[in-house]
Amino acid sequence: MDTLFYDENYELRRLTEAAVNISIIGVLVLCQALLPIHASNLKVAKVTAPGFDKLQLKQKILNEISPEVRQKNFDDLIRTKYPKAVISNVTDGVKHIKLTKYYNGRPVRINVVEVDMKLAENLELTPALSSTSNLKSRRTISNIAKNNNAVVALNGTYFKPQTGVPLGTLMINEKLYTGPIYDRVAMGIFDDGFDIARVQLNASISGSGKTVKVDNINQPRMLSTHVLIYTPEWGKYSPAAPKYGVGLQVIDNKITKASANAIEIPQDGFVISGPKSMLYALLDKKDVKLSISTTPEWKGVKHIISGGPYLVKDGEVYVDMTAQKLGAIGGRNPRSAVGYTADNNIILVAVDGREGSSIGMTLMELANFMQSIGCVGAINLDGGGSTVMYVNGKVVNKPQMTGGIPLSNAIILAKTEKS
Repeated sequence: MDTLFYDENYELRRLTEAAVNISIIGVLVLCQALLPIHASNLKVAKVTAPGFDKLQLKQKILNEISPEVRQKNFDDLIRTKYPKAVISNVTDGVKHIKLTKYYNGRPVRINVVEVDMKLAENLELTPALSSTSNLKSRRTISNIAKNNNAVVALNGTYFKPQTGVPLGTLMINEKLYTGPIYDRVAMGIFDDGFDIARVQLNASISGSGKTVKVDNINQPRMLSTHVLIYTPEWGKYSPAAPKYGVGLQVIDNKITKASANAIEIPQDGFVISGPKSMLYALLDKKDVKLSISTTPEWKGVKHIISGGPYLVKDGEVYVDMTAQKLGAIGGRNPRSAVGYTADNNIILVAVDGREGSSIGMTLMELANFMQSIGCVGAINLDGGGSTVMYVNGKVVNKPQMTGGIPLSNAIILAKTEKS
């Protein structure tokens, strides 16, 4: 099929290559024209720029402007990178790879999805909640994928098992649903690429001439001294205030109610919960303003999904499990990870474990694997019983529970509205 396809587009490729050749000639002529002239003999110096390769330049330009060439290069890349794997085409620019690696003679089953985001132009990488109306929700990955028109889905960040509330930073379409915990690492998704960093929340409530630091948004309380914000996505009611604390209901930037008990969270507002000693000062004029930003600032970030620990940082294996307070997830287990290459290909990985036919990976093994397949940045996601991958309508790995346990959230490749 590939050979026939390229034969049918032979004339188009010839025209494209001709245009590229003309462009290269133009570049060369321009380079010659701009080089310095020696006053002694008025001769133009020869082009000797280090690393200047006409063939490489031609391939780069072809790759950028010709979908046919880019697809062929992507196909070749995947076959070379995963030589002994079973490779299937999911859709344009999306490959599903199934392989087995051996550690000390014992097998590990791995499912990989690799995506050339320029070829997969009708798909968007985004986190997805099991329910956009209530964070306290859990559904199977198949339901999450189908509800979001996704062709690929992988379980996402950690969550509180009893409620389903995501634990850590989660932003979808520039809306911050939950804030960070323990300074854990997160991946930012932009229109033109990706970034990974430890994310911190910079948030405050201002009013009555006072400014109060906000410690988190829609997260379980860790200290009675923390000030938390609860939005309608948390549920109908906020938790009761901590000991010696109070909750303030805010509608249209005005405090409308104060109580130590659970308070109804308004659809057009939020509830502030924290110590009376800090929040009572806001009751004077009752007008308040909520300000939210993150460090790093990540201008233009569209989505954020947290995880931890780091696996690959700036192209190097980097596992900081202790620093992110993730000591409980060591050992050999089922694993999930997301990473990206220097060319901004996205890579999703699900590793089966806890069985004879697949023993799982340690975090260091997973980090080395992610680096070996070209990731310059990668993070660990929720794993263990949560590890589950969905491709084109079915679960493709073998989670401990058939079909996978109900999840709070996932990271998906979803069809965009224009597709």
